[in-house]
Amino acid sequence: MYVPLSKPHVGEEEIQAIGEVLRSSCLALGPVTEAFEQAFAAAHGARYGIAVNSGTSGLHLAVRALGITAGDEVITSPFSFIASANCMLFEGAVPVFVDVEPDTFNLDPEKIEAAISPRTKAILPVHVFGQAADMKRISEIAEKHQLAIIEDACEAPLARHHGQYVGRWGDCAVYGFYPNKQMTTGEGGMLITDDEAIYRLCRSLRNQGRSDNMQWLSHSHLGYNYRISEITAAIGLAQCRKLPRFIQKRQELAAQYHALLHDVEGIQLPATRPENQHSWFVYALRVEAGIRDALIHKMNEKGVQCKAYFYPCIHLQEYYQTQFGYEKGSFPIAEQISRESLIIPFFTQITPKEMAFVKASLVACMAEVKN
Repeated sequence: MYVPLSKPHVGEEEIQAIGEVLRSSCLALGPVTEAFEQAFAAAHGARYGIAVNSGTSGLHLAVRALGITAGDEVITSPFSFIASANCMLFEGAVPVFVDVEPDTFNLDPEKIEAAISPRTKAILPVHVFGQAADMKRISEIAEKHQLAIIEDACEAPLARHHGQYVGRWGDCAVYGFYPNKQMTTGEGGMLITDDEAIYRLCRSLRNQGRSDNMQWLSHSHLGYNYRISEITAAIGLAQCRKLPRFIQKRQELAAQYHALLHDVEGIQLPATRPENQHSWFVYALRVEAGIRDALIHKMNEKGVQCKAYFYPCIHLQEYYQTQFGYEKGSFPIAEQISRESLIIPFFTQITPKEMAFVKASLVACMAEVKN
């Protein structure tokens, strides 16, 4: 048996939606994109959605729309996909890392205020693996210091914190739709906000800075081509309609993994804070750092795809070490999680038989690497 790490869940609805677009006369910037934006924003209780070609593009637009520029600082997490820090560098701003909580892997709010300087303009929390950061506390800190909040919710659609959706705590939030995410458009992303000024500016910036009058060659801003096609939007709209079912299923599967793996020695299962409703991007285990890589290698040999996430941390990536001089030990909790974490196969349509095979392989491989 071979069990992949992830698998997109697409069906006849997406295929039919693509066909309808191809039979239409509009393949870009049309009604399907607008419908996708409205549906996704509404699903999270937001006024506006701006569809873009990736979560990275959405994060860049958020930084630009909030006026974050050269020399400004933005507090964020070192335990994340690199785009959540790179988006500041695109505008000449500086990501200022703060260590994370050992249980949620998210930005530790108790360490934020010590990192605030006169140059700090915003906080960019990342909802890692689908679990909300402590947005209640982070929002209080941001309000106290008059800082903007950009939520990186690329891994956390429909996740909740104290009953409120992530993406609803800050000035804007960004989601990603890569094929391994809870919902997918192949490539794509979405920025949501209640702020009309952010909405209008980001709509313009994603389309070459085009003016509000939408005249073909009238441009009022320095913009980018961050558009999606109507084909991509059609997939997204079909997936958006299924998203609540996807999240419910993933929550059920996570509970099944909990029950299945709780007796496996040498692993630590993921934990969910009681105030959070997890949306489960991946299922991440922790093992001893000394055996993690060997365990991943053996699991892959047995046909169970596993990977380290996120390794190394952002600040220990070559570019960040070269440009900013970061060294090991700068953020010890994030670094320890990075050395110990691995993700196992987890996708909406994984079967009980596949999950049982994952466990059997894990038990066998753990015994092998410990001997």
